[in-house]
Amino acid sequence: MINIRLKLAGLWTTTMFLYVYGDFFGLFQPGEVVKLFNGQLPGLGPSTQGLVLFCAVSVTIPALMIFLSLVLKPALNRWVNIVLGVIYTLFMAVTMSGAWWFYLFLGVVEMILTLAIVWYAWTWPRQEK
Repeated sequence: MINIRLKLAGLWTTTMFLYVYGDFFGLFQPGEVVKLFNGQLPGLGPSTQGLVLFCAVSVTIPALMIFLSLVLKPALNRWVNIVLGVIYTLFMAVTMSGAWWFYLFLGVVEMILTLAIVWYAWTWPRQEK
């Protein structure tokens, strides 16, 4: 039997790998690297400090959840995972429109993973064994 904390940390870890792969493979689309060289964030517009900070925060939160899923007290852990799992599922759903097939594939898998995070957190036993 695998502890719920390990399941959540594993799901966040897998999700983070897929986020990184999606961003990396996105650079293989024609013209995307040129956009970066010209100060554009592909799909987001001109590269500004605020936009790059937003991107940094958007990947820092799930990265931190790998650790936080292991150390937060159960009640807080449960709700943080539910809220962030829902937010990141919606975030992926919104950003997939018109994407290349590889991104759609990764996005669907990421949504399944974040929904699994919500499910495991929602069904977290009230009394840990």
